Amino acid sequence: MNYIRSPYSMPLVVKNLLIINGVCFLATMLLKSSLGIDLYKIFGLHYFGSELFKPWQIFTYLFMHGDFTHLFFNMFALWIFGSTIENVWGSKRFMNYYLICGLGAGLIQMIVLVVRISMLKRNMQPDEVEYVIANGLEIWNQGKNYSHQLYGDLNKAINMATVGASGSVFGLLLAFGMMFPDSKIYIYFLLPIKAKWFVIIYGAIELFYGVSGTQSGVAHFAHLGGMLFGFLLIRYWKSKFKSEE
Repeated sequence: MNYIRSPYSMPLVVKNLLIINGVCFLATMLLKSSLGIDLYKIFGLHYFGSELFKPWQIFTYLFMHGDFTHLFFNMFALWIFGSTIENVWGSKRFMNYYLICGLGAGLIQMIVLVVRISMLKRNMQPDEVEYVIANGLEIWNQGKNYSHQLYGDLNKAINMATVGASGSVFGLLLAFGMMFPDSKIYIYFLLPIKAKWFVIIYGAIELFYGVSGTQSGVAHFAHLGGMLFGFLLIRYWKSKFKSEE
């Protein structure tokens, strides 16, 4: 339990992740404002059927953030929970866990996009789908979208980038809850709740938002994907450790 009281020692991987994410955010803002270069299109995760999709995006999207608030809360959670976990696990295991949760979140997000795009196409004629695919990217690059609801939703699903370390952060939250289930987490720095209940409630909220479609600009299933892959990895490590005893 001593680890929980001292997350401020800033272990190596957490410190470098904070720096890398901060630098990437500054570069994104500066290049966009000064040279018109949109790094979200290059490094954000896009649907594999989009012209904007590149294989490296399944990794690089973890280091891109939509705005300062998005960056701040992810990095704050990384600092608080990640420092504790890295101090317990060590840097190598922590880094592997962080990346696998993020990659898993990206994979789940891609699956969700495939399902969503398939459902949208079912409600459209083939020529309408072809029209959106043929012209949608040009419109999207202008910062616009179709006014027609179905056209706009399909174009957004195909060409919008998913960004952020939230999948990895949710994986860290799950790990913290499993490692220190009775530790207190203070909501808004005031209301105490045990870590295990916080993780369960937060996961349930994400599932509700994802299924209901509310907060449509947030990749809720990607967050759940980070937690799922984190859970599976921890269970694998535990079973491997027992088999080696």
